[in-house]
Amino acid sequence: MAKKQITKLFAAMVLAGVASHSFAADTIKIGIAGPKTGPVTQYGDMQFTGAKQAIADINAKGGVDIDGKKYQLEAKEYDDACDPKQAVAVANKVVNDGVKYVVGHLCSSSTQPPSDIYEDEGIIMITPAATAPEITARGYKNVFRTIGLDSAQGPAAGNYIADHVKPKVVAVLHDKQQYGEGIATAVKETLEKKGIKVAVFEGVNAGDKDFAAIIAKLKKDNVDFVYYGGYHPELGLILRQSKEKGLNAKFMGPEGVGNDSISQIAQDASEGLLVTLPQAFDQQPENKALVAKFVADKKDPTGPFVFPAYSAVEVIAQGIEQAKSEDTTKVAKAIHDGTFKTPMGDLTFDDKGDLKNFKFVVYEWHFGKPKTEVSPQ
Repeated sequence: MAKKQITKLFAAMVLAGVASHSFAADTIKIGIAGPKTGPVTQYGDMQFTGAKQAIADINAKGGVDIDGKKYQLEAKEYDDACDPKQAVAVANKVVNDGVKYVVGHLCSSSTQPPSDIYEDEGIIMITPAATAPEITARGYKNVFRTIGLDSAQGPAAGNYIADHVKPKVVAVLHDKQQYGEGIATAVKETLEKKGIKVAVFEGVNAGDKDFAAIIAKLKKDNVDFVYYGGYHPELGLILRQSKEKGLNAKFMGPEGVGNDSISQIAQDASEGLLVTLPQAFDQQPENKALVAKFVADKKDPTGPFVFPAYSAVEVIAQGIEQAKSEDTTKVAKAIHDGTFKTPMGDLTFDDKGDLKNFKFVVYEWHFGKPKTEVSPQ
């Protein structure tokens, strides 16, 4: 090869390197962390669906504007399987990948440990799904959520049970995990404040398949209402086995049981199940065009974490624009101080990083038909 050709080739390589570096500099990475594998993958799907659609929509409008310069968002996906140890490994990979913004994690038990790492490393985390109050109770500046707290969801459920169901004998069960036991405890405390005694308060093991022993106990104690704190795989089996064994009780659970898999597991035993969920943002007229995008992409917009995940990305993007900087210290302050227009409405955060005025709604589940809202209007 002639010397002139080598010189031209070298120049081209240098220019390509500069272009590549320039492109990287014009990109802001958004990590999406949650379960892509494991027993609650359905919820991870909701989170990834919402966050990726928001990234696509923001990029289609030109990206994030920092003082007139446009930045495209780049999704980086991480699977924590809703396992605390794997979530810590994910958090360390986020740090190593140079990601400064994370939408996630999902399960409370796999959200709290990585949040410690993110706070130490100056990474902003917005969870669209983890509801345990402890996550935002530690005074961290970089930790936020676009979902409500169990300390609100528990009382919403407990008050509905006491005021509208008015059962005779109540059992409160949970899966011994941070999320499940936490919300079950909040329901128990609310019921007791309303003068309703909880006859049975017990934990079952996440992953168990046979619930004959606890069902026998509920029958023996004449329980006519059961609240379950945890996720759909266990409650689905409890519902089905309760019907098979003749336990005539009404059941209720939190948003962790509120997806179509509960019907697939429990079949017609899921009929009449009460569930607390975020508002059905997909049913709001102003979100019609966005819902159409999800449907066109063959994605389900109805899951409880789809719109909170979408909105988490919006908060990050608007927070960067309001801070006029990618500096996460400045962006965190902008999120604490600002108001953000999202498909969930205008969002504002308190000093802990929690949403102001988030509302949980009580729905009744139907087998083979859409759920119906039963909350008092």
